[in-house]
Order: sequence, then C-alpha cells, then structure tokens
Amino acid sequence: MPTVLMTAPYMIPFLDRFRPVFEKYGIDLIVPDVQERMEEDDLLKYAGQFDGAICGDDRYTARVLEACSPRLKVISKWGTGVDSIHADACSRLNIILARTPNAFTTPVADTVLGYMLAFARRGPWMDAAMKRGEWEKIPGRTLSECVLGVIGVGNIGRAVTRRAKAFGMKVLGTDIIDIDHVFVSESGIQMTDLQSLLSEADFVSVNCDLNPTSHHLINAKTLAQMKSSAVLINTARGPIVEENALVAALSSGQVGGAALDVFEFEPLPKDSPLLKMDNVLLAPHNSNSSPRAWERIHWNTIRNLLEGLGIDANIDET
Repeated sequence: MPTVLMTAPYMIPFLDRFRPVFEKYGIDLIVPDVQERMEEDDLLKYAGQFDGAICGDDRYTARVLEACSPRLKVISKWGTGVDSIHADACSRLNIILARTPNAFTTPVADTVLGYMLAFARRGPWMDAAMKRGEWEKIPGRTLSECVLGVIGVGNIGRAVTRRAKAFGMKVLGTDIIDIDHVFVSESGIQMTDLQSLLSEADFVSVNCDLNPTSHHLINAKTLAQMKSSAVLINTARGPIVEENALVAALSSGQVGGAALDVFEFEPLPKDSPLLKMDNVLLAPHNSNSSPRAWERIHWNTIRNLLEGLGIDANIDET
C-alpha cells in the first residue's frame, strides 16, 4: 500500500473531496500542517516514509531527494513551476517529476493587465484620496499611449501580449529562446534584447521561469536601464527580481512603481520597506487565483501522482 506526502496548500483545505480517490486506490496520506511551503528541514523529517508526493512550492533539494530515495517514486507538483525542486537530482535518482503545464495562463495574464490599468488609470490612488476626504483629479494615461515590455514570451507572456495588443499597446518581447515566427507575425510583438526593452517600456512584465539565467535578472544594473516613470510587474517568481535593488530604485525615483505578486522571501516579511511605499501594489502570491483553473489542476495533479505510482486510474471528477 503506497503512502503519499500531501503538502499542496491549495488542495489540503478540500482534502475530504479527494480522500475517496486515494482510498479507492489504497493510498495512505501523510498531511502535515503547511502554511506557505515545506522547507528542506521540514521535508527531511518525513524522509523514507512516503512513495509519492503532492506538493506546492516545497524545497525538494538534492539533499531531501537523496534522503527520500529509493522509496520516493514520483513528485506531482500542483501547478506549473518546478524551480523549487532539484530536477537533476530527480533524474539521477529516477524520481518522476510531474506538473501541469499552462496551468495559470489566463488568471496571471489578467492580473498583469489589471496592474497596468491600475497604474495607467490611477484607480487605487484616486480611491484612497477620496476615502481620505479629498477631491483630487489624478492625471492618467491610456494603455494605447504606453509601451509594454514582456520578459519571457512563453504561454503567459503570449497571453499578456494578446491582451495588451487589444488595448492598442506597442509590445516588445525578449526571451533566451527563439519565439515562433507565426506568433510574432500574428501578434505584432517586436522581439528585441533586454536592454532595448527596458529602456523603451513604460511597463515591464516579468513572465519568465526562474532558472540560473533569470535569477536576479532584474537587478541594480538592469533597473538603471528603465525609464524613471516605468512600472515593473512581477507575477512570475520572486527571486527573478533582486528585491533590495528594487527597493532602492523605487525609493530614489529611478523607477516609477512596481506591482508585485511574488517575492524573494514569502510570506513577505512584515518589516519589508515595500509595505510602506505608495508607488507599489502588492499581492500575496495570488495571481493564479481562479476556481476553474484550480479545479483542473487538483485533478490533474492526482492523475500525475497515480500514473507515477504505476496505477492505472479512472477518476470521476465529482
């Protein structure tokens, strides 16, 4: 009878819905108390006790994976990003690493557009002024007057591009791989290098994966290449942006504003200077929020787990 470590925080609150499926296939569950994620030491406490895992952004380091091997056969990641899991160690130890590609494209792309509209039309700031008893007309812009720079033209970057073009924006894109010429032609995105994108864009949207080439891609040097009026939007992964450098750039006026859904350390520390900045919009790593998307991912994550355990499953999504 296989045992599964269940640590996906988006699934645990609804676990009673999924228990019949695990019981049907004779799976025992270990369900720790998880707030945001399991760190390396948290996972090591369970090493050798489980055959499969359903996880969120847990720190499955090489050390953890080696301690869990050879019993651990499959890690089924809830969602898309697997940057917190040591993929090379999984391969070396014959641990299947599964995920749900293209999981949050629609809600994340909508979030990026929402942030751009908020900054361009100044809605949050006018609302705050009104509630302070002020009648102040704050100048805004239309998106069609603005240039968007998209860093990472994958599924989400493309969805952001399509939405931005519908608002009449000029869109610049950059990526470390060649982008399909059909999409470039159909969307009108102009592919360029990072420096050119940063120097011209009014909004810079970070939509790339977190990997060795993108860690601290946005740093003091690259922030200095942005317009002083530009707004940085990060809905991808926190460590892509060097947070201290961003705080300095925002404080000095080198960069005009930021909208951040993800951070280098999560939850965001209560003493973070970002919490006191008027030119920053913040959210608690929630741009993936969509009941319909979550439902699809819940069931796909379970399917990936069962398949990785060698179980031929027929799941009724009820």
